[in-house]
Order: sequence, then structure tokens, then C-alpha cells
Amino acid sequence: MEAPRGVELSAAQGLLQISGRKDLKLESTEGEILLDASTIQLGNLPLGTFSKSSSRASHEQSVYEVCVCPSGKVYLSPAHSSSTCQAMNNICLWS
Repeated sequence: MEAPRGVELSAAQGLLQISGRKDLKLESTEGEILLDASTIQLGNLPLGTFSKSSSRASHEQSVYEVCVCPSGKVYLSPAHSSSTCQAMNNICLWS
């Protein structure tokens, strides 16, 4: 969709669902993209690995941080006392 003064998608009540067979791209050339909701869910994010991982098994990990690769791909990484996001990991290198 394209319009000289903008496009607005809204649902006064109920679900607003946007889907595509392949990629769905949101792009702002002169502004920002704002996701304003009480809950924002990102389903099926890949799980990255952290090279200095603790001895705890992965099924015991309960807190993750959301990381972003230089390419823009989003993934989860086990949370520790400092960031575990790494640009040179299995997710970013093969995205």
C-alpha cells in the first residue's frame, strides 16, 4: 500500500492481523516505527549460543535477552550479569 499522505490500518474492536506468505517488512524512511501495546510478542525467535555459557543446562535457563544482529535479525540469548549478545554468533553469521 502506498499513499501520498499515509496509510492507517486499525481495528476499533477485535483482532487486527497482518500476514504474508514470505517476508513482512515495516520501513520508515523519515520517522520511526512505534509498537505501542501492553504486550508485544515475538514468537519463534531463534536461540543463540553464548561462548562463555555457565554449566547450567539450557532447560534450566529462565531469563533471556533479546539481541539484534548487524543485519537486523532478532534472536534470544541466555541472560547473565552482563550482555551475552554477540555479533559473531551462529545466528548472525548465517542469517
